[in-house]
Amino acid sequence: MFKQIFKILVNKYTITIAAFAVWMVFFDSNSVINRMKHKEKLNTLKQEKKFYLDEIRHDSVLSQKLLSDSNEIEKFAREHYLMKKDKEDVFLILDTTTEDRHQ
Repeated sequence: MFKQIFKILVNKYTITIAAFAVWMVFFDSNSVINRMKHKEKLNTLKQEKKFYLDEIRHDSVLSQKLLSDSNEIEKFAREHYLMKKDKEDVFLILDTTTEDRHQ
C-alpha cells in the first residue's frame, strides 16, 4: 500500500503538476497573489470612479444653476466666498460638532 502511494507521488506527471501549481500560485506574473492584489486595486479604482462621477454630476447641476440664475450666483458667492453687499454685515457661525469642516 505504501509503495503504491509512494509510486504515485514520485510519478513524473504528479511532480510536474505539483511544480506547475506551485509556480502558478507563487512565482508567475499572473499568480494568484498578484491577481488578488490587482482585484483589490480594481475595486478601489471603481469606488474612486463612482465618487468622481458623482462629483461631476453634482458640479454640472451646480454650474447649470449658476449659469441660468443670477440669484444662485449671489447665493453661491455669499455662502462659499463670504461676499457681502455694501453696508451689510456678515456673521459667520461655525458648527464644530460635525466631522466635515471643509465647507
